[in-house]
Parts: sequence; C-alpha cells; structure tokens
Amino acid sequence: MADVALSITMLAALALLAGGAVLWIRRGERRKGLTMIAAGLVALANVAIWSLPAPRDTAQRP
Repeated sequence: MADVALSITMLAALALLAGGAVLWIRRGERRKGLTMIAAGLVALANVAIWSLPAPRDTAQRP
C-alpha cells in the first residue's frame, strides 16, 4: 500500500511542478506558480525521505 501512496505522490508532485511552471511562464501569475512549484518540491522531498531504507539496528541486545 505504501508503494501506491508514493506513486500517487510522485504523480501529484510532477503535476504541481508542471502546473506551476505553466502558471508562472504562460499566465504571468508568479506567486501562484512559485507556490505550486514549492509544494511539488516538498512532495518530492517527502517521497525521497520515505524511499530511503530503514536504518539497521546496530545496538547489541543481550
């Protein structure tokens, strides 16, 4: 189930980046475009964090 959530988040992040670029470049709405781009970058960072492998337990247990 986590794989599906990460995939949907990636698609949403790409849509936010593309939509933000369109708003900023074609329509001249700089603030809205940059906000969408920032949200897309945050979503990409979240996917990168959640995709990292879990740290191994290095503590020695008796």
